[in-house]
Amino acid sequence: MFKHIARILLGLTFVFSGFVKGIDPWGSAYKFTDYFNAFHMPWLTNGAFALGILLAAVEFAMGTAMIFNFFLRITSWFTLAFMVFFTGLTFVLALTNPVTDCGCFGDALVITNWQTFYKNIVLLALAIYIFYERKKFKSKDGPLLSIALTGMTIVFYFYLVDYSYNHLPIIDFSPYKVGVNIPDAMKMPEGAQKAIYENNLIYKNIKTGEEKKFTEANYPWQDTLNWKFVKMGEQKLIQKGYTPPIHDFRIETPEGEDIKDFFLYDENYTFMVISPNLQKADRQGMKRIAELAVMAKSKGYKFIGLTASSPDGFEAFKKETGIEFDLFNTDEIVLKTMVRSNPGLIVMKKGTIIRKYHFNYVPKPEELDSQLDI
Repeated sequence: MFKHIARILLGLTFVFSGFVKGIDPWGSAYKFTDYFNAFHMPWLTNGAFALGILLAAVEFAMGTAMIFNFFLRITSWFTLAFMVFFTGLTFVLALTNPVTDCGCFGDALVITNWQTFYKNIVLLALAIYIFYERKKFKSKDGPLLSIALTGMTIVFYFYLVDYSYNHLPIIDFSPYKVGVNIPDAMKMPEGAQKAIYENNLIYKNIKTGEEKKFTEANYPWQDTLNWKFVKMGEQKLIQKGYTPPIHDFRIETPEGEDIKDFFLYDENYTFMVISPNLQKADRQGMKRIAELAVMAKSKGYKFIGLTASSPDGFEAFKKETGIEFDLFNTDEIVLKTMVRSNPGLIVMKKGTIIRKYHFNYVPKPEELDSQLDI
């Protein structure tokens, strides 16, 4: 009985992990890119998208085989090898912490590197047990049926990937999902734990010229004959506090002024075109957005573009694409989190997100009112 419980638990974990990454292929690609950059391997970033899909597909396939008891004698070998490799890798990640979130469950479940390692220890134990008992698993289905069902599962999986790539993730786990009020998501709840920091002070020994770091508990503020205050040192995080779901959203002018409140608290509709990198933005998608912008602005709605590209290229891009709305700067990671499309479109009213669009499905100008339920 326990061997079947272990098989199903391990299978469900793999299916869940593969599913949440598969429906958000760009999220998986961004995570691989983070790892490649952290380990100083930028030449691998071009393959991040393909690797993200491949890893998720392998997890989904192994999980499905586990749950339905397909080819367990073979699957148990792959599963054990998979878990040995990733348990070792996550141990290294936990020690070095190059990226704070492992990304093993996408944005659906964010856990630390140490939590990931402990999770993998449990999964490795299950994989070892299943491998040891592999000859005792008997499938009631013939090989042809197992192959057919496995093939159907893989086809279904890649349909989900393709749909999410050409639309948006079928389940939005980001903090910028439809229905979220951005100002509310940026607030600290009453009574929430605040981060605790230790202040460091740099003092200089008047006699020797030595500079030394002190804390507020032991700094020599009374010993003015021997020590002279130089500057405040970097704060040290003692205890992490509550972090709001949205905490780093800004809309900056080329001069660096944050003007997000002008749009977040507007009573009317605001359209935000999201493009982390203007040079990589789909030109046909931008053309469709430009046509919609003309109609939206004629109705008095605000229409702006947010990008992480340098303001130096704004005018040239506007001339190339024919867009007639202003461009502002926002952090690249924030933009990639907001919508998995370049360009993407977010519509909000009074700070609440009411629509999100992939560039393939931006509404036509004549469809605007129906899309806004006017």
